[in-house]
Amino acid sequence: MLASIASLPIDLPPMSAALVWFRRDLRDFDHAALYHALKNYQRVFCAFVFDREILDALPSRCDRRVEFILGCVAELDSALRARGGGLIVRHAGARDAIPALAQHLGVEVVLANRDYEPAAIARDGDVAERLRLLGISFADFKDQVIFEKAEVLTQGGAPFSVFTPYKRAWLKTLTDFHLKAYPVDKYAARLAPLPEGECLPDLARLGFEATNLGELGIVPGMAGGRRLFEDFLKRIGRYKARRDFPAVKGVSYLSVHLRFGTVSIRELARAARDAGGEGADTWLSELVWRDFYFQILWHHPRVVGASFRPEYDRVAWDADPALFAAWCEGRTGYPIVDAAMRQINHSGYMHNRLRMIVASFLTKDLGIDWRAGEAYFAEHLNDFDLAANNGGWQWAASTGCDAQPYFRIFNPVTQSEKFDPDGSFIRRYLPELARVPDKYIHAPWTLPPIDQKLAGCVIGTDYPAPVVDHAKARERTLARFGVVKGAAAESAEEA
Repeated sequence: MLASIASLPIDLPPMSAALVWFRRDLRDFDHAALYHALKNYQRVFCAFVFDREILDALPSRCDRRVEFILGCVAELDSALRARGGGLIVRHAGARDAIPALAQHLGVEVVLANRDYEPAAIARDGDVAERLRLLGISFADFKDQVIFEKAEVLTQGGAPFSVFTPYKRAWLKTLTDFHLKAYPVDKYAARLAPLPEGECLPDLARLGFEATNLGELGIVPGMAGGRRLFEDFLKRIGRYKARRDFPAVKGVSYLSVHLRFGTVSIRELARAARDAGGEGADTWLSELVWRDFYFQILWHHPRVVGASFRPEYDRVAWDADPALFAAWCEGRTGYPIVDAAMRQINHSGYMHNRLRMIVASFLTKDLGIDWRAGEAYFAEHLNDFDLAANNGGWQWAASTGCDAQPYFRIFNPVTQSEKFDPDGSFIRRYLPELARVPDKYIHAPWTLPPIDQKLAGCVIGTDYPAPVVDHAKARERTLARFGVVKGAAAESAEEA
């Protein structure tokens, strides 16, 4: 059992020391573990581990997330040095490195902010046991969510599996206490100076190559998160009206900063609540969704690799490597799908509306297992977060909790017409369609052949013909799920 805050000492023994283990919380403000360490111990060391257990498993040596994290770590180190401390950085297995470092520094306790992914829980349990054998305590704290585990339950004491009642209970439970910042500055003088010889690695030492992160204008660290947050607060009132349109600046773009903790979830939720209004309330709902998926993962870890609704593990998905490759590479012949896939491949980012569209297309037009798409996103998204990625894919595939009904199937053409009406987003990522008239941009195969030549976009030559017929694919999906339900497909609903 991991230690709790109640087990930490109240009085400060002479020269008592602690180690704060940073993970997905790369900031020096409003930080639960750092605050409790500084409050309760005379000397506080700080560390981050580029965990080889994670990095060595990455399929590419050119990963934007590694470069982003390195930038965050460098900024955090500078911020801690300015306070009289610094960040001890290791490139090793965290299971070995943290106990070894804690023993070397002579600390009494290692403190960290809690993680909810099954692999991270197992890792932390292993580290805690190794520390125990060395006579060192381990304590973890809630920091990356507003409510965790069993803090928001149904009246019957069970975890929620439907979002709307969860949101009502979440909002009803919320008080100023839950949004209060941890005043790190109050005890910052207790930061211990860096041991002699400590320095940061570079990408090459980590075994990685530079990416296009800088060209994309993605600024890592607290400064990058602060800049985006302050900009979004000026636009938050228009969030609800603009959030579904990928060609306009409607969303916050903070997801990668939330993922790596360079912003504080408490500050974000507090700002949304205090701003009020339709836009801010809608954005706060998105933060509630984030908590919702974390508690689903905590209570139902089986969703990693399996359907939340077990009956849907019997769905007979198609195995078609050629169709999957077309989806991955953005050459399905459906412009909104292809533009979205080219966006993620180029930048590691995909607009949330587009995530729903491409996920629906993969599972319900191509009939391919949602787990294949989930894995592709996990490899390519800068903001990849297991809880949200799994929840989103299972929602789109109709296998998850509170998912859209299996008979609700996005039509990629009507979705495109609705959310990218003039084709601005499509043309940005599909320059071969630049001269296709607006009337045909969403379904360019309907453009008469002579006009295709005039537009410099002959379907089947300059741009692919559709790899599937949506209407026929839709019927196959209804039959696919209808067999599992043990009944004829219900009356269809077209999104």
